[in-house]
Amino acid sequence: MAEAPSFDIVRAAVLGDVPHGFFGSSGGAHQFGYGGPGDAVEVRKLRDAAASAIVEGAGLVAPHQVHSPDVVTVAESWEDSPTSRPRADALVTDRCGIVLGIVTADCAPVLFADATAGVVGAAHAGWRGAHGGVLENTIAAMEALGAKRANIAAAIGPTIAQTSYEVDAAFRENFTAADEIHFAPAPEREGQARWYFDLPGYISGRLAAAGIGRVENTDRDTFASGATYHSYRRAIQAGEPDYGRQISMIGLA
Repeated sequence: MAEAPSFDIVRAAVLGDVPHGFFGSSGGAHQFGYGGPGDAVEVRKLRDAAASAIVEGAGLVAPHQVHSPDVVTVAESWEDSPTSRPRADALVTDRCGIVLGIVTADCAPVLFADATAGVVGAAHAGWRGAHGGVLENTIAAMEALGAKRANIAAAIGPTIAQTSYEVDAAFRENFTAADEIHFAPAPEREGQARWYFDLPGYISGRLAAAGIGRVENTDRDTFASGATYHSYRRAIQAGEPDYGRQISMIGLA
């Protein structure tokens, strides 16, 4: 019988005793995304083992992520395969024995819990999804299951930090004047203005505006932590043909 893998897991105090974890790459050995390098069968085995590390014997439920604001309410498990998952970027559930999973590689995984109501959620929040409302939609879907906004806690997992996230004027034009606080000047490139964008700060601001009073940022920079986390931007800059993904999970025992 094969030995169970050992995982590097970060947990957030704000989520308390709710089963959850932000998984690292274990030095690059762990790649959790079907869209990344590696055999899909081995990826599934790793994902299953990770889910059992969160809730023993639980089934993993994860979407086919497309940078959308769309949320799926999970009433029962579905097959975790490369082709059979619904296209969405957030999941919520009130069912025990299910672990919700989100894969990322610079975008932010955000885990939600109302421990009193027994409702959890997981969202894939890159700038596009966060800007489009995936966070607010996740909160609303949790409320539809009985969660109370005032009781929801949220944790922002490993994501690209502001000092690593350089953007151009075209990117900045997607945002309003109220979002200027999330941009800091960066050195010009070829005479063109550049900025550093604070994705976790932007997410925190949107969560606060949505009425979420307890938010924790795990403060891990995926781009700068090559031994610990996969990074899309780091892989592109290195000229690598593909990139891995880490996974973040939350469930109800």
